[in-house]
This record gives sequence, C-alpha cells and structure tokens, in this order.
Amino acid sequence: MASSSAQLDQPHLCFQSWIAQQQADLEELLQALTIYKGDDTHLNLIVEKNIQHFQEYTEKRSILARENATSFFAPSWCTSLENSFLWIAGCRPSLAIRLVYSLCGSELEAQLNEFLQGVRKGNLGELSARQLSLVNDLQCRTIREEEKLSTQMASLQEDIADQPLLTKANEYGLIGASIEHVDTTLDEHALALAGILEEADKLRLSTLKELINILTPLQAADLLVAAKKLHLSIHEWGKRRDRHHGRP
Repeated sequence: MASSSAQLDQPHLCFQSWIAQQQADLEELLQALTIYKGDDTHLNLIVEKNIQHFQEYTEKRSILARENATSFFAPSWCTSLENSFLWIAGCRPSLAIRLVYSLCGSELEAQLNEFLQGVRKGNLGELSARQLSLVNDLQCRTIREEEKLSTQMASLQEDIADQPLLTKANEYGLIGASIEHVDTTLDEHALALAGILEEADKLRLSTLKELINILTPLQAADLLVAAKKLHLSIHEWGKRRDRHHGRP
C-alpha cells in the first residue's frame, strides 16, 4: 500500500521539483544578464542549460503519465488559477510566441526615445524584420499543430458517451461498480491520454527550441526570464487566491 501511495505522489513531487528548478534557473539567468550581458557564448550556455532542464522535465512527465495519466489533466498539485489555464496538461506551445510579441512591443515602447536616437540594446524590442517573419511562420505552424492535438483530445473526451462505457453504465444496477471490462477500457483511455500529453509536451519543447534558435542569446535569455517570472508568479498568485477561498 505504501508503495502505491508513493507512486501516486510522484507526479506531485515531479512538479514541485520543476518549480524549484524554475526558480534556480531564473536566478541564474538574471545573474547572467547582469554579469555577462555582452557575452553571447556564456548566455547561450545558460539558455541551452535551461532548455535541457525543460526537456528532462517533459521526459519525467512522460514516464509518470504512463502510470497515472489522468492526474496530469486535473492536477491537485496545481492551484485553481493554474488549472484554469491548462491546455493538454500544460500551457499552449504558442504562448511562448505570444510572449515574444508582447515583450517586443513593451520593450520597444520603453526604449523608444533611445531607439530613435540610435541607441541599441539588442533585446526583444529590437527584433529584425527577418526574425519577425520567422516567428510569424513558427506561430502559424504551431497553431496548426495545436488544433490537431485539440481535435484528438476532443475525440477522447467524446468517447465517454460511446461503447462500451455507455452500455456498461446502463447494464449494472450498482452505480460506479468495479467491472473488469470497464476498468480495462478506462486503462486504455488513460494510455491514450498519456500519448496525447507526450505529443503536446514534444510540441511545447520543439516550439521553444525553434523560437530560441530564431533569437539572439540575449533575446533568448530575455524571453526565458519573462516566461519563468510569469509561471512562478501565476503559481504564487494562485496559492494566495486558493487560501482566500478556503481551498487547502
């Protein structure tokens, strides 16, 4: 029994470890942007290290999801606020691209006077026309892939009203009784969910990698800092709101 309980806790521990890793990575990025702002080689090493951490996290999730996929789609370890933003057990891959556009606009506005005077800082406020074209192309392709996965997810959700679950629900008098055939079907459903989660994580990772390749090391570090600050802030804001509403 203890082993089973420990297994159920693994996804939660995986998430807690990821939050701690995000915080550590954020601190390292901020330090690098302060000390090594003009050193593309060092910044690139830090950025690659961050991407590697994300890849390791998705690989752990993939393994755990094969044992307990449904927990990732309504995670008890996330706050209600975080869960309200979930798309296939995580953020939308295209969110990273939206962040680039938002940062490009806000940073350009903040340094507009300097920009007009010829001062260049090399951050996301100074994306070139070619970079913007590549980001736009990536966004279009990513949204198409998101739609494909959303369609697969919708089909799985609609399966609940299909055979054999509907037949079994109507046949047996005891609501929710454990029936071997039903449990097998639900296990198959969970494995299908795990497969979609894995594909969604692959899309999240590949989109981020391609986006990082479009950006300069300084711009990539700038993006990762903003993404981590947003993620960690939503996590903390969500915990505060849950406490306010009496959710443990």
